[in-house]
Amino acid sequence: MLLEINIEHSVLVPVLSEVIVSLLLVIGGYFLGKYRERWKEKGKNLDEYDFYPFEEDKNNFPQFSIKDFRLAVHYFLKNKDYIAARQLIFIGEQNNVRNQLETVELKQYEKLYHIYQGSKIEFDNNEFLENYKRIVHLLGLTFKNMGIEILLHNLMNPSRSIIEIENGEVTGRKIGMGTTMLVLDLKKRKELKEDKLNYELNIGSRRFKCTTIPIYRNDYGLIGALCINIDINYINDEVLIVKKRLEEFFKNYCATEMTLDENILSKEEYEKAKSGKKHWKEY
Repeated sequence: MLLEINIEHSVLVPVLSEVIVSLLLVIGGYFLGKYRERWKEKGKNLDEYDFYPFEEDKNNFPQFSIKDFRLAVHYFLKNKDYIAARQLIFIGEQNNVRNQLETVELKQYEKLYHIYQGSKIEFDNNEFLENYKRIVHLLGLTFKNMGIEILLHNLMNPSRSIIEIENGEVTGRKIGMGTTMLVLDLKKRKELKEDKLNYELNIGSRRFKCTTIPIYRNDYGLIGALCINIDINYINDEVLIVKKRLEEFFKNYCATEMTLDENILSKEEYEKAKSGKKHWKEY
């Protein structure tokens, strides 16, 4: 009997020890996770700090400030702010900051980049823009062969910002090409509360009607832009003056690939359609 008790005791002790250790690890992991969550939630937006890395030029438009960027890097290495520091990293990558910092400063920035998981910022941004890539693709196919280009910029990497483009023959651009002043220009428009809608571009002999739609995220600010560019000269010089090309243009405009049984009309318009109304201007 004593032997049986000793055997049970010798088996029970390590089992209980393993259970207690496992419970302690689970509890410890839980509280560590909670601590990390609170740390990530702690902070404020970068533009609430005095060293927000943009300064106004003589025309009151924002320009990237490498001086304030350096100050911000040193501050966030000493003072934790998950929100503002990650916004700083995003802005730094937008403005090609690695090529503007001296060797020692670059090492400090790399340290900040590691602490605040800079690589994950890029991954999150790419993931966020995935659905926009599909939007660009489908819109481009809708306006194929009509001189209408649709493209998507990832503004975390302006030097290689184009991540999706349809009908790129309109401007000759391809995926992987960059943009120069788009980030600052969109920041200017935001300051002016002005949309970049239906604006004209004249480049040498070329003429375009364009719309640029900025894409924002609460945690990073401006992250991308969806652009529509229409080749006006092609419409005026090639389409409108030649009957055959005009017919081909509108044939492409009205082309469909399938027929579905769906109603997109209001109840009133639906009743009018059933009674013979053919289009929105017909009464």
